[in-house]
Amino acid sequence: MAEHQEDVTNTTTTAVLRDKDEEMLEHRDDTLKGAQRATEDEHGMSLREGIRKYPKAVFWSIWFSSALIMEGFDHAFVTGFFAFPAFQKRYGTLQSDGTYQVRADLQSAVGNGVNAGEIVGLLLNGFLADWIGYRWVMIGCLFLMMAFIFLQFFATSIYMYLGAEILLGLPWGVFQTLTTTYAAEVCPNVLRPYLTMLVSLCWSIGYLVGTGVLRAFLSSEGQWAYRIPFALQWALPIPLAIGIFLAPESPWWLIRKGRSEDARKVLHRLRAKDSPEDEIADTVAMMVQTVRIENEMKSTSSYWDLFKGVNLRRTEITVLTYLIQELCAPLVAYIVYFLEQAGLDPKAAFDFGMGEYALAIVGVFVAWYFVPRTGRRTLLLVGTAFMTITTFVIGFLGIPNIKTHPNIGYGIGSILLIEYFVFFITIGPIIYTIVTEIPSNYLRNKSVVLARAVYNVGVLVYGQLVPHMMQKASWNWGAKSGFFYGAIMGLGFIWAWFRLPETKNRTFAEMDILFKNKVKARDFEKTKVDLGSETVSQA
Repeated sequence: MAEHQEDVTNTTTTAVLRDKDEEMLEHRDDTLKGAQRATEDEHGMSLREGIRKYPKAVFWSIWFSSALIMEGFDHAFVTGFFAFPAFQKRYGTLQSDGTYQVRADLQSAVGNGVNAGEIVGLLLNGFLADWIGYRWVMIGCLFLMMAFIFLQFFATSIYMYLGAEILLGLPWGVFQTLTTTYAAEVCPNVLRPYLTMLVSLCWSIGYLVGTGVLRAFLSSEGQWAYRIPFALQWALPIPLAIGIFLAPESPWWLIRKGRSEDARKVLHRLRAKDSPEDEIADTVAMMVQTVRIENEMKSTSSYWDLFKGVNLRRTEITVLTYLIQELCAPLVAYIVYFLEQAGLDPKAAFDFGMGEYALAIVGVFVAWYFVPRTGRRTLLLVGTAFMTITTFVIGFLGIPNIKTHPNIGYGIGSILLIEYFVFFITIGPIIYTIVTEIPSNYLRNKSVVLARAVYNVGVLVYGQLVPHMMQKASWNWGAKSGFFYGAIMGLGFIWAWFRLPETKNRTFAEMDILFKNKVKARDFEKTKVDLGSETVSQA
C-alpha cells in the first residue's frame, strides 16, 4: 500500500514538473516570438516614426544630456583661463617680458587633476549606476557639483583652485558616461545615433557659452573677471536635478534587475499615449530575450568580466574607439592657448575658440544627416584619416618662424577650425553611438566607464605634453608638434580599419549574437542574424 502511494506521489510530481517545463518552454517561445516582432519593427522603423512613437524618450534624453552643457561650460574654463589675463595675473608668475604666465607644470597639474578626479568619478559610476540606478546617481552628482563650485569660487591660491578642479572632476566623470548610456537605453535603434550624438552637441554648446563668457570678461580687471564666470555655474544644477527626479529610469536597468513589470510601465512613459499594448509587450520581450542570451553566455556585471571570453574583444573595441577621439583632439582642444602662444592677440585667440565651438555645433547636425547614410564605421575612418593628414600639414607650417610670417598663425588657426568642424561631423559625435552599441547589456555602463577612464588617461598624458610642447617658456615646439600627433592619429586609423565593426541598424540582441559567433569586423554589415537559433549567415 505504501509502495503504491509512493508511486502515485512520484507520478504526480513528475506530471507537475512536466507541466512546469512545458509552461516554461511555452513562455520562452512566446518571449522569442515577441522579441522577433520587436526586432523586425525596429529594423523597419523610420526616423519620423521613431520620434512619433518615442517622443518622451527624446525629451528625457535631451534633459539628461543637458548636464553636459553645464560640464562643457565648466570645462571651457579649465584651459581657457590659462590664456585669460586677469586669471594669469592672479595665479601666474611675472615673466621677463612683463607678462604673467601660469607655469606649465601647474597647467599640467590642473588639467591632470581634473582628469584624475573624472577617472575616480567614472569608476564609482560603474558601481553606483548598476546598484541604485541612473537617476539617483545623476541627482547626487549635481548636488556635489554645487558644493565643489564653492571651493573654486573662493580659491585663494592656484593650489586651492587645483583642489577644487580635482573634486569637480568627480561629478563630471559621471556626467560623461551616464548621459550617453541612458540615451542609448531609452530609445529604439533608429533614434540611438541621434540621441547619443546629442552628447557631443551639448558639450559644444557648453564650450561655446563658456568661451563666450570668458571673451566677454576678457577686458575686465580684478578678481571678479574670473569669479563671476565661476558663479554662473550654479545656475543649472537645481533645475536639472528636479527634472531628473521626475524622469523615468532606464527600462534596460529594470530588466537587468528582473523588474519586467516596472520596465513595461517605464516604456508606457517613454512612448506615445496611443501606443498599442502588444508593441510594448514585444519590446519588453526583446529586452528579456537579450538578457537571456547574455545569461547563456554567462555574462555578469563585474569589471573583471570585461576581460573574459567574448567580452574581451568588445572591451577592446569600446575602449580604443573612445581613445581615438582623444588621440585626434590635442591641438583643437587647446586652440585658444595654442594660438596665443603662436603670437596671436588674446582676443583674436578667443574669437577663434568661439568660432571653433560654433562650427562644432553645426558639425553635429551635419553628422545627423550622414550617419543613417554612411554608417558608424565609415564616419570614424574618414574623420581619422582627415585629422591625420591635416595635422601633418600643421607640422609643416610650423617650420617657418611664425613671428616673421604672422599670416601663418592665422593659416594654422583656419586649419584648426576646419579640423574641428570635420572632427564634429565624424569622430566627435559618432564614438558616443559606437561605444554604447558594442558592449553587452550587462556590461554597457562599465564598458563605457572603462573606455572613458582610458580616454582620460590619454588626456592626462596629453595634459603633460601639450602645454610643454606649446609654451614658449618650455619646449617651444609650437605647430611642429603636428608631426608627433599626426603619427599617433595614423596608428589609430590603422587599428580602426582592421578592428572596428559596423553597428548600423543592429539591436543589442543581434550584437550579442554577432560577437558570440566571432564574426569578423568587416563582415558585420553583410551578416544576417537568426534570433531564434542564435546563428549567423552571410547575406
